[in-house]
Amino acid sequence: MTARNRIKQTISLKDRLASFAREVREKASILPPGPEQDVLIKKARQAETASHLDNWASSLGLQPPQWPG
Repeated sequence: MTARNRIKQTISLKDRLASFAREVREKASILPPGPEQDVLIKKARQAETASHLDNWASSLGLQPPQWPG
């Protein structure tokens, strides 16, 4: 079994996702309306959603779900 190469990230996940979303939106703005532009906009939204989820998951106020009863 081979060992995995580990890479130490110097930029936070939040910053990498924001940068990716910004770059993809810029590329989408250049394209004419159509399926290619839609795919890029969808990828940008997914990156923004992932960033929000990361913020939520790493927040200090994160609470476990409260079950009724």
